[in-house]
Amino acid sequence: MAEAAEYELRDDRARGLLEAYDGDGTVTGRIQYFVLDRDGAPAALVAVHTVVDRGYEGRGIAGALVREFYAIAGRAGLAVVPLCPYAARWAGRHPDEAPEAPAGLVEAAEEELRARPDRW
Repeated sequence: MAEAAEYELRDDRARGLLEAYDGDGTVTGRIQYFVLDRDGAPAALVAVHTVVDRGYEGRGIAGALVREFYAIAGRAGLAVVPLCPYAARWAGRHPDEAPEAPAGLVEAAEEELRARPDRW
């Protein structure tokens, strides 16, 4: 069984995708997300959906994606709002790596998603 470390993770902020690629360049999993702006500046990365393609499940790819998602946000000084159920469960199991977002950002992210369902 392959380990998640064998996958390259690439962030495409313009498309709102963090993707995992195998050695052949095949996308094996992704987090769909959006950037939540507050007062005209980025405030949080909002994870909306995490998926691993069939045939790649059970290899730690989803966890590696979420871990990197939090790391990307941390390097940028942004909070993470895990609206995706998988990302939220992962954050609950890894509180040392996944700081909780302020309630106001969570509410704003939920409101943004209701107003713009195309982000899902």
